[in-house]
Amino acid sequence: MASSAGDHVVSKSSKWFANKSLKLSFSRRKSKSSSSISSPGSPMSPRYNNPRNSTREDELRRVFGYFDGDGDGKISALELRSYFGSVGEYMSHEEAQEMINQLDADGDSLIDFEDFLKLMKREASEDEEDLKKAFQMFEWDHKGCITPKSLQTMLSRLGDSKSYDECVAMIQVFDTDGNGVVDFNEFHQMMA
Repeated sequence: MASSAGDHVVSKSSKWFANKSLKLSFSRRKSKSSSSISSPGSPMSPRYNNPRNSTREDELRRVFGYFDGDGDGKISALELRSYFGSVGEYMSHEEAQEMINQLDADGDSLIDFEDFLKLMKREASEDEEDLKKAFQMFEWDHKGCITPKSLQTMLSRLGDSKSYDECVAMIQVFDTDGNGVVDFNEFHQMMA
């Protein structure tokens, strides 16, 4: 039972971070002085702020920086509460500390970037599985792709009747390779 409760906290924390942290407005950090963001390895350094050079990890470093209010490379329960309070989400100190304890790998009662990165990778993996399940709901007649007919069938089951031609037009919007169907990669891009 304790494992189940721990899993629930980790799942809840994943949702807190995924739902809130990746939808941040960059205005909060822009108000800090340039001296506080100038170190080359900091999450807010120009290397990380340049969208052309940005990778997924760089993006996550920027997000991590929003939580790491004092810039020490770790997120405390107070910083966690402070950030979520600033976006209108209440979190008790006990909830924040429990979340940190569940995510903290080195036992220092703080979340470092590696802990944060593991959480985000786990969340991305869970999202990928959910996306595959959703894709499979729509693929009826051809293994590995959504056809106009399978789209029409699924939409009809969901109470949204469309003509075959309407479904062809819907597929064409996301059919990047022009083969008349939506494969998983195209579906993934569509959902992103």
